[in-house]
Parts: sequence; C-alpha cells; structure tokens
Amino acid sequence: MLYKFKSKAAGDLIMLEPNGRRVLQIIGKDPEPQGIIEPAQMPGAIAALEAAIAKEESEQKAAAEEATARGESPPRLDAVSLRQRAVPFLDMLRRCAQAGKEIVWGV
Repeated sequence: MLYKFKSKAAGDLIMLEPNGRRVLQIIGKDPEPQGIIEPAQMPGAIAALEAAIAKEESEQKAAAEEATARGESPPRLDAVSLRQRAVPFLDMLRRCAQAGKEIVWGV
C-alpha cells in the first residue's frame, strides 16, 4: 500500500506504507487508509517529527560512541534515516500550515 498525501498548498507526496505509517504514528494520527491533518494540528505535528528525528539521531550517536569505547565497530544503521524520510513531509506541513490548507490522504 502507498500513502498519497495531497494538499492545495503543496505537491503530492507519496510514501510507502511502512514509512507513511511511522510518520503518521509519530504525529499522533491513526494510520488509516484515509485521513486529514488540519492546519491547527500542523505545528504540533512538526514539533513531534522534529523531536523524533532528534531522538533517533542522539540514540544512534550514543550507540556509536558506546561501541567505539568498547573497541567495537559502530552498529550498522538503516540505509535511510527518519530525517531523510520525514524532510519532504515536514516541508509539506510547513507550506500547508503557512497557507492554512489541510493535508489529506486516501481520498
């Protein structure tokens, strides 16, 4: 399944199901086949995504430092980080919040 996020203030954004589901869960939305993010909800969604990105990066850094301190090689990380996956969605959220337009998916 794909998530296709649409808005009148930004171009369509398509995400694979696992990535779209994760982003929606982070911002506190049910990963239903259909949904909407209202402009009033966007500042909170942006803050939640930025906090999740910062948390993931700090955990990865701590794990790498811990492994180096033990003389081991750093753990292998996902090929694509949450930051890379979420930046287009963050951009869409910011544009839509500024324009006062909602984001919908599955419609």
